[in-house]
Amino acid sequence: MPQTRFDVLAIGNAIVDVISPCDDAFVAAHGLDKGAMALIDAAEAEALYSAMGPGREISGGSAANTLAGLAGLGARCAFIGKVADDQLGDVFAHDIRAAGIHYAVDPLIGAVPTARCLVHVTPDGQRTMNTFLGASQDLDAGSVDKQLIKDAAIVYLEGYLWDPEAARTAMQEAIVTAREAGRKVAFTLSDVFLLQRFGQDFKAMIEDGAISILFANEGEALTLTGAADLDAAIAQLAPMLPCLVVTRGARGAVAVTGGERFEVPAEPVEKVVDTTGAGDSFAAGFLAGQIAGRPPRDCLTMGAIAAAEIISHYGARPEADLEALMARRFG
Repeated sequence: MPQTRFDVLAIGNAIVDVISPCDDAFVAAHGLDKGAMALIDAAEAEALYSAMGPGREISGGSAANTLAGLAGLGARCAFIGKVADDQLGDVFAHDIRAAGIHYAVDPLIGAVPTARCLVHVTPDGQRTMNTFLGASQDLDAGSVDKQLIKDAAIVYLEGYLWDPEAARTAMQEAIVTAREAGRKVAFTLSDVFLLQRFGQDFKAMIEDGAISILFANEGEALTLTGAADLDAAIAQLAPMLPCLVVTRGARGAVAVTGGERFEVPAEPVEKVVDTTGAGDSFAAGFLAGQIAGRPPRDCLTMGAIAAAEIISHYGARPEADLEALMARRFG
């Protein structure tokens, strides 16, 4: 990687997760789509929050979770995302800075509160997320420090933030700035529902060569390409990307780079407690390997180790010493 101030700068939703265990009956009673993420408005968020059992408030957001993992692996990180000038906004800003991540975006002043994600975790570890985007949608081009982008070796963007028009424009400008500065752009597709709305946008970026590293899970890869199976989806996407990474849950992950395909199994976990943030943590491990110049198979393994740590406890931020976990495997 080139000598830069930051290894990874991420742009994404600044969200506080409210995580609560529930049973399948709760999911069914509230008409929730188990295992998926849905956007809700302020009234829906209030009603659902009132129905939830006791929960834990933990700073989240897909890209921010990835940075937390990267920082835990010694990477130099910066984050761009919008919170409100309220209690949850203070919680998010404190948590991300306490992790050693540079964060200097001014909070939103006004009636719109900080975003929150209501996470319902069933006994099988599946997480069903309902997200009120709140202040995070007010991220605009004026909030994006172009110098930070130029100062980062990798600019990491989350698909979740593609929905609001102002934020989408801000990320599009960030991609242009990163490419002009010769930086890598990593992009995570985030969720199938986004592909149903913005799949053509994402395809255009891929075809234009704007994306250096694309992260997708199996369902996202199939939806984006319309392919009948994963091998066909990979065959369609891989030639257009310097690096394609596809996660497959319990069946491990695949990467294709330089025309060569690599696969690793999932890491064993004694008990799956909560799958919230598994993909985010996988991306953290994989990118940490990239930063260190490790071969693709090692990058995949690092991603699998980081993901296994996350799903072994509640919450999408690491609780174990990730560097120690990697050292046990790689020495």
